Amino acid sequence: MGLLAFLKTQFVVHLLIGFVFVVSGLVINSIQLCTLVLWPVNKQLYRRLNCRLAYSLWSQLVMLLEWWSCTECTLFTDQATVDSFGKEHVVIILNHNFEIDFLCGWTMCERFGVLGSSKVLAKRELLYVPLIGWTWYFLEIVFCKRKWEEDRDTVIKGLKSLADYPEYMWFLLYCEGTRFTEKKHRVSMEVAASKGLPVLKYHLLPRTKGFTTAVQCLRGTVAAVYDVTLNFRGNKNPSLLGILYGKKYEADMCVRRFPLEEIPMDEKGAAQWLHKLYQEKDALQETYNQKGVFPGQQFKPTRRPWTLLNFLFWATLLLSPLFSFVLGVFASGSPLLILTFLGFVGAASFGVRRLIGVTEIEKGSSYGNQEFKKKE
Repeated sequence: MGLLAFLKTQFVVHLLIGFVFVVSGLVINSIQLCTLVLWPVNKQLYRRLNCRLAYSLWSQLVMLLEWWSCTECTLFTDQATVDSFGKEHVVIILNHNFEIDFLCGWTMCERFGVLGSSKVLAKRELLYVPLIGWTWYFLEIVFCKRKWEEDRDTVIKGLKSLADYPEYMWFLLYCEGTRFTEKKHRVSMEVAASKGLPVLKYHLLPRTKGFTTAVQCLRGTVAAVYDVTLNFRGNKNPSLLGILYGKKYEADMCVRRFPLEEIPMDEKGAAQWLHKLYQEKDALQETYNQKGVFPGQQFKPTRRPWTLLNFLFWATLLLSPLFSFVLGVFASGSPLLILTFLGFVGAASFGVRRLIGVTEIEKGSSYGNQEFKKKE
């Protein structure tokens, strides 16, 4: 085992990476708070600044995937679609089966220059998660309670406010509403059968309200919908902890571009289009399981150095004073000071672990089991 491979497995190294991410995130959130004074004066300047501040935080996670674990991301699509990446506003539809599916999506955003301006329709609970939710708030992310009667006005208002967004944005939708599990799949297919909808083998029944509302509110702004189907070679089920330990994965992403004009304008027609899309996604998953590849030409976008340089900047800025402080604590010989410091380290490691836990499937929400509970 080489030195770098050994370091990737060490808890203290993980703790230092977490320290850099958390402290830099708090600094970035503080700066974002100060930028609020720009909103009434120059809204577009506020947005551009916050895109770059968000990039400085999100790119640290992308760095872990690209440079720390050296995970490969391969696109299966056509040249015309690749040529449009990063040059238009789009809605992204991504399957929600893996703990790091969002990270693979962010990697593609980074390689095509839209990481800082990427958007998502997020559950409201994430608004209160430090760093992640706070950064999203300043990025005008649309938060919802996932109860359409309560969310409708909030979602419509949030989406319409993005109509004049100055940076090209990729708006991510997980139309299944929650991560795939066997229990949720069984419940979802019972609902599909009761509604006379086709049974899906690899996906949950898509929830159409968010999608139909998004395409209606963003029509005239968004140029296309990108359907993305993600798989990992070798039937791997990667995790953020695995990435932190330096495990290398190979992600395959099948991308199809649909001009927005092809999607019906009325809600019923758009919902039917989405159901048909998920049947096609299911067929793509079946093809991948049988052949090990998606159809289409293969592209491997080149990773850029900015994520690594950004992390090295924050690490240099924050770790130097940290090491000096730690040496001072132990040099003091004070048991109280040393115990206090060790307690802080324990609390910090717990906090970092909780942040990682947000991505874990087994700790995901119970959303998707509601129909099952009603039947019981």
